Amino acid sequence: MATPDLTEMTQYLTFRLDDEIFALDITKVREVLDFTTVTKVPRTPDFMRGVINLRGSVVPVVDLRLKFGMTATEKTVNTCIIIAEVSVDNDTVVLGALADSVQEVLDLDAASIAPPPRIGTKLRTEFIKGMGRQQDRFIIILDIDRVFSMDELALVKQGEGPAQATDRTLHRKKGGTGP
Repeated sequence: MATPDLTEMTQYLTFRLDDEIFALDITKVREVLDFTTVTKVPRTPDFMRGVINLRGSVVPVVDLRLKFGMTATEKTVNTCIIIAEVSVDNDTVVLGALADSVQEVLDLDAASIAPPPRIGTKLRTEFIKGMGRQQDRFIIILDIDRVFSMDELALVKQGEGPAQATDRTLHRKKGGTGP
């Protein structure tokens, strides 16, 4: 029987939210964008900042700071949008996550990742895959698939198609009856 190779490295994209360093498994990340204009979508959760047009596709953008009980992300020269894939119940949603800044791609081996703490964190522990360690700092490794519930993802997915709703609203404002 083969023993697992504990020295196998996994790559993580590290980013900053407030004063904390977080990480996502690089296999969940499609790309990182500079902050761009986000169009607000009515009747969505506070943490959903709106949508962006990404090469012809409408992508919902969420504010992880708001989701995690922090203050809203402010636009600075370092603010960016991490385009990630979130999987829940065999369904994949592409979304953008606001970050104060992206730090680096980091290689961590399994031995340098501790289980999530049971107490003492502002985040719900089911959101945390583990705690990475690099030199003297801890890195919160998120389980992005658990950060959003099915209901929240359904609301986020509703934000993927606002163009039709906007067309209907404009039609009504011009005196039409709408569909």
